[in-house]
Amino acid sequence: MASQFKKLAPLLNRVLIQKHEPVTKTASGILLQSSEDKQAVGKVVEAGPGQIDSKGNVIPTLVKPGDVVLLPDYGGQKIKLADQEFFIFRDSDIIGILHQ
Repeated sequence: MASQFKKLAPLLNRVLIQKHEPVTKTASGILLQSSEDKQAVGKVVEAGPGQIDSKGNVIPTLVKPGDVVLLPDYGGQKIKLADQEFFIFRDSDIIGILHQ
């Protein structure tokens, strides 16, 4: 059902992420050896406004669209939007922001 929609606006402290898949084949068709220590990396597509604390204040999410983040090996809710695969994580589940 969600695949018929084109955009998702995450609520509260949830973040919509598109995972980067490691390249396993070159343009000429050579298969690359997969490494054992692949890290789950993704790009933030959308981020909710943040969590609401007990006093009603909004604690903003720590990531913003465009950030490249390190993700846990497991977790997140997989969804399909416009025939693309995305994941929804809570911002507190994201391990860190990667910088070049």
